[in-house]
Amino acid sequence: MEFFGVPLAALPSQLLLGLVNGSFYAILSLGLAVIFGLLNVINFSHGAMFMLGAMLTWMGLQYAGAPYWVMIFVAPAIVGLFGILIERLLLRHLYKLDHLYGLLLTFGLVLIIEGVFRSIYGASGQSYSAPEALSGATDLGFMVLPNYRAWVVVASLVVCFATWFVIEKTKLGAYLRAGTENPRLVEAFGINVPVMVMLTYGFGVALAAFAGVLAAPVMQVTPLMGTNLIIVVFAVVVIGGMGSIMGAIVTGLALGVIEGLTRVIYPPGSATVVFVIMAIVLLVRPAGLFGKEK
Repeated sequence: MEFFGVPLAALPSQLLLGLVNGSFYAILSLGLAVIFGLLNVINFSHGAMFMLGAMLTWMGLQYAGAPYWVMIFVAPAIVGLFGILIERLLLRHLYKLDHLYGLLLTFGLVLIIEGVFRSIYGASGQSYSAPEALSGATDLGFMVLPNYRAWVVVASLVVCFATWFVIEKTKLGAYLRAGTENPRLVEAFGINVPVMVMLTYGFGVALAAFAGVLAAPVMQVTPLMGTNLIIVVFAVVVIGGMGSIMGAIVTGLALGVIEGLTRVIYPPGSATVVFVIMAIVLLVRPAGLFGKEK
């Protein structure tokens, strides 16, 4: 049997590939949504933080022999601390200014970070093997499922929905949301809002680094690996609704699957289908699928 001229046997593997890409879209767009929704900053450097997570993972293995299971915690922590440094030294001065200033600053950071790593390692990709515990594949009968790709999907879903739960359903999340809308009121309850904002930015970029660690065994680790991906992720955030946590997660996963399905039906269209959907959504609902109309 065929689906649009493609054997049905090939369909599950393509949809799995789309789901894996969707997992990266979801966790990256989640970090962007957290930063924009709670700090009101358009963080164009998110792709560079994704690259840093993957690059630090490769460097940990190459220079220190650190295993994957160590780097999956260490790399996001290092990038998160780097993000805190950026917030304290640079971004905190731009919160009351137009969004354009934050966008230009973070774009400049992208050029600096990528330029440094490109001058050291060049533009060629570095390989990083999946951990032995996740090597191989499982035969499901209708398809062979690579164990590492299954891990990527599960880990992404757990992190994404845990983040959504903390922000939307806990007292800490309520303080975070209130701190962006009325910081003086929150400070009256004894909460240090500047520190809370600083930690939020650090957590947002740590999410990007976590996605980079997950991507290291799947993609070639290169200083430019986040450049093209972040453009798609920004489209995902716009479609889901700027600042919408659930919108980022659901839209990221769904668009990854749609992209994989498009690759089966009409391969040339897979590179543009996300942007076509974005244009249609903006025409019908400018605030995005999950965004709030003002």
